[in-house]
Amino acid sequence: MLPRSLSNFMNAFTSSDHTSYPFATTNPKDFNNLLSVYLDATLNPLLNEKDFAQEGWRIGPANPGQQNDNSEGDPDRLVFKGVVYNEMKGQMSDASYLYYIGFQKHMIPAINNSGGDPKKMTDLTYGDLKAFHTRNYHPSNAKLFTYGDTPLADHITEISRHLESFGKATADTTIKTPIDLSTGPKHYFMKGPADPLVDKDMQWKTSTSWLMGDASDMVETFALRIISSLLLDGYGSPMYQSLIEAGLGPDWSSNTGYDTSAKIGVFSVGLNGVKKANVPKVKTAITTALRQVWKRGFEQSKVDGLLHQAELSLKHKTANFGMGIMQRIQPGWFNGSDPLHMLAWNETVDAFKKNNASGGYLEGLLEKYLLNDRHLTFTMKPEETHGNLIESEEQERLASKIADVSRSAGGDQAARAQLVTKELELLEAQSLAPTEDLGCLPSVHVQDIPRQMVRRTIRDSKVGVVNVQWREANTNGLTYFRAINTLDGLPAELRTLMPLFTDSLMRLGTKDKTMEQLEDLIKLRTGGIAVSYHSTTSPHDIAKATEGVSLSGYALDKNMPFVYELLGTIIRETSFDGPEAESRVQELLQSAANGALDAIASGGHSYARRYAEAGLTPQGLLNEQVGGLTQVQQTCLLASRNPSQGLGDIISRLKAIQSFAISDSSALRAAITCGPDSMSANESALQTFLSTLNPSSAIPPTDSSTMPSTTYNSKTFFPLPYQVSYSAVSLPTAPYSHPSSAPLAILSQLLTHKHLHHEIREKGGAYGGGAYSRGLSGLFGFYSFRDPNPQNSLKVIAEAGRWARDKAWNEQDLEEAKLSVFQGVDAPESVSDEGMTRFLSGIDEDMEQRKREQLLDVKKEDVVNAAQKYLVDGMTKARTAVLGSEKGLTQSSGDWDVRRLQMAQVREGESADVVS
Repeated sequence: MLPRSLSNFMNAFTSSDHTSYPFATTNPKDFNNLLSVYLDATLNPLLNEKDFAQEGWRIGPANPGQQNDNSEGDPDRLVFKGVVYNEMKGQMSDASYLYYIGFQKHMIPAINNSGGDPKKMTDLTYGDLKAFHTRNYHPSNAKLFTYGDTPLADHITEISRHLESFGKATADTTIKTPIDLSTGPKHYFMKGPADPLVDKDMQWKTSTSWLMGDASDMVETFALRIISSLLLDGYGSPMYQSLIEAGLGPDWSSNTGYDTSAKIGVFSVGLNGVKKANVPKVKTAITTALRQVWKRGFEQSKVDGLLHQAELSLKHKTANFGMGIMQRIQPGWFNGSDPLHMLAWNETVDAFKKNNASGGYLEGLLEKYLLNDRHLTFTMKPEETHGNLIESEEQERLASKIADVSRSAGGDQAARAQLVTKELELLEAQSLAPTEDLGCLPSVHVQDIPRQMVRRTIRDSKVGVVNVQWREANTNGLTYFRAINTLDGLPAELRTLMPLFTDSLMRLGTKDKTMEQLEDLIKLRTGGIAVSYHSTTSPHDIAKATEGVSLSGYALDKNMPFVYELLGTIIRETSFDGPEAESRVQELLQSAANGALDAIASGGHSYARRYAEAGLTPQGLLNEQVGGLTQVQQTCLLASRNPSQGLGDIISRLKAIQSFAISDSSALRAAITCGPDSMSANESALQTFLSTLNPSSAIPPTDSSTMPSTTYNSKTFFPLPYQVSYSAVSLPTAPYSHPSSAPLAILSQLLTHKHLHHEIREKGGAYGGGAYSRGLSGLFGFYSFRDPNPQNSLKVIAEAGRWARDKAWNEQDLEEAKLSVFQGVDAPESVSDEGMTRFLSGIDEDMEQRKREQLLDVKKEDVVNAAQKYLVDGMTKARTAVLGSEKGLTQSSGDWDVRRLQMAQVREGESADVVS
């Protein structure tokens, strides 16, 4: 349905005890189309055996019919295959995910690993799947949720039409409850993967958890959420100071917080990156901190700050508000809570305020639930051989399964022949899938897309020398501010420190105020403030990019002066010279390094894509230096520095960034979104803020270049300890304003839905694969995600341009591709984002309108010409990056640049394989 819809969201979510199938669209006809397909697909699926083999698991030859082109041996060797099987092999490479599901298994044994454990997945049979569906997928066992501006009666009529053929069935009303902790503390251990990016002695994970109240008690649950935030949120929180600032670990464990997804709430506090000797100290520090907080009580000003944040979250108009409500009420709904009670927000807050006014309410709840020894401590021990053990287990399991087939087939040769035949039959079915008649599926049409875009009223003015963009809108009494300070000639040695700089601003405090005091003011007076790095490509020339510092914040109209005051304070007055500045910067580095490997495991194709793009355009290089593998390696190197070396040189560079971050108003531009009644007050407040800025000297020149390096190899491989791989191939194309930009966007959708999805996911077994066109960046690319066979995916990608050029495209193909593109073009916007494309990238509405018309008018010959020019002729300019398993990839050819991330500072007497 993806290319037959104007949906802005379409997916499915597996949870530990339920699965949801959400979609969203702004088109009423599309809504009914998707509703009919979703209900039919979930309640009346075909569920044929070949689909189970493709999406679930099977045993088959690695590359049937292909010649041996790598060192892994016979391409017909038998392996486990399956899309979800490979997805979860990739997911299980994430140590934080492993820790979380291990904790959940021990705390609430009745629930499941939501994605499936590969070790258990191969025990599932096709018959089991059919029986599971029959047992669970019935309207009596379902919850239905709709949100939107069409009449509810219309929804009910359409839903009833699909459900009327079902009788009544017995619903699964089982409530999953946690284990009994009333008899005293419990302790559990598990083994997990070691992280090569951080110190070997700082890899333990440990947490302590308590059972709380019935999650269906809305008022108490709200109060317990407040307690959790008071204990954990922010650098000034008691738990942060007692655990992370005390040096017991650099970051929270994945289960930290208050979890109400089960009938009984669970509160956990834990750390990653703990030294073995400090594991017992973590629990002691947690319980000590809880008693200290209970003894001194909670500050009302901090409670007021959290209530203020809750109020603003309701006023903040987001594009995905309905989806957010669904996700918020879903867990409790399945555990017996009344969803209408969960939506009665004002009543809940009023009841909380009444209880809290009597004094000691929060302290009483803390004492009731947390000041006892009825807790569970869960610890993960790092194991350097974990990956090898997982691989050995898989091979033993594979051999056992093949032996079972051999016994039933009458011998090894007969078993192999049977499995190869089934694989070839599946391949044949997969090859026919793209030509299957889909006429039964409903669709919207390009003619349903308005040719004229919805325009927003934007006004420009000057406040002093600063250009200001104004957007008047119904904002529920909020004002949104954003500013960009452009930096020309920023040296690479400073650019790569921009993430650390912006993190430091929200950590170090000033000479006059601690970070805790600043956090309290931010919560009490604003909806949040932020400082970040910004870069963009010119919409007219992909060889030109600009970068700078981005400032943002929002608040009630009356509180906007506080936004400006706090932004100015943290940028100009953050103290990098304080006695604790260096240790706190070190905390930030260790926290970022500790989660780096798991972050790559979750989005490895994005890191591969950034690296591939870095050698193509200035914008590509900027993205890689600030958010790619270059940034990961620098962070890990700095985090592992010998304490005797210190961070004095880094502190000096951070101070250099601070000196020019927003000092010069001549390089600044601003944007404000607010209601018409607050325009005058906002202009006055902005003028006061800008008057505090003074011209500064230029950025100090260095020898570092801001242009892409020509040393990027055309094919780069990063070996990482994963069971699957992540690949990206990128090519330079044309700028946003070029006529080729539109057919390239259409081409990316055609390749994804008509070719790459079938070849890379359905046939190749990767969890994801496709093409993308970055109109503003002027880049076209391909990717595969959690891929067991990147060699095959790269072959498919190498021929994709010729395939697209030679394909006999028809009007239906173009129609579907245009619908796919306009899902993003016409997606709903949050009110705070209206006008931001113009402000951030220089693409005004006239340019957007021209692009809209060009997209609607793309013809078959335009697609063919773009494929020839950019993907066939242009393939010589391509850059390829692959992350993950080394199996066979680099041995297949000798032109790979193998780069091993330098994980840590080299100690005296050691050697390292350094990546430049």
